[in-house]
Amino acid sequence: MNYFTVLITLLRDRENFVDEIHHKARLKTKITALLISSSIFLAIYGGIIGAFASPLQVFSSAIKLPALYLITLIICLPTLYFFNAFFGSKQSISQSLALLLTAISITAVLLFSFAPVTLFFLITIRNYQFFILLNVVIFALTGFIGISYLYQIMRPESEQLELSPVTSGTLVEEKAESDFVVVDADQKSKKRVIKNVDPAVKTRTNILRFWLGLYAFVGCQLAWTLRPFFGAPGQAFELFRPREGNFYLSVIQSLLEILTN
Repeated sequence: MNYFTVLITLLRDRENFVDEIHHKARLKTKITALLISSSIFLAIYGGIIGAFASPLQVFSSAIKLPALYLITLIICLPTLYFFNAFFGSKQSISQSLALLLTAISITAVLLFSFAPVTLFFLITIRNYQFFILLNVVIFALTGFIGISYLYQIMRPESEQLELSPVTSGTLVEEKAESDFVVVDADQKSKKRVIKNVDPAVKTRTNILRFWLGLYAFVGCQLAWTLRPFFGAPGQAFELFRPREGNFYLSVIQSLLEILTN
């Protein structure tokens, strides 16, 4: 099996790829391919950021970065699946896993695309705090894109906008609460029509929004727990550091050090 072919298919035709997941087409193949290919890309980027310190840190970060994303997924997946099932979702746990891996794979590819930029600054600027903040920005940007895409593909289908063919003279009733919209009767094109949304669907959408925030929070805290990923210059290699402070204070301290120096 060519795992990267599946990933390239995702990148080139995301809509069809996700549609196949909704129809349970080759789920095991997709899950396996996305799991392996995303882990490889994350391991490569992890090795690059670990190169700031030592060869041991390269090896450690190459393992810990994929572990960060996958452990976060394992921690948060049951919450999303069981809450959605309770409120009427027909999605299987394999489908949920495949969709989550889709978002992680896109994040991994975007991180990998930043590898030349990270390498450039690694070679030309030996400033530890700057290197940390640079990567915080990169991780935040790629993570935001991944989470935004995940929200798009995991919204309950009955709440998504549906494309409906419209012919001349067609009129769609407009009601209060914007359940429906009026379509221009003179335009022969596809128009977006919003379906009436039942309370269970709205609840699942709110659950998804809450879950995405939980996912981001768990990821940040787990990243802090698994540190170091970079390794501090002049210090001996550490596989893990004592659990003190938090991720957000560390970012603020790094920013203040750069501004005051």
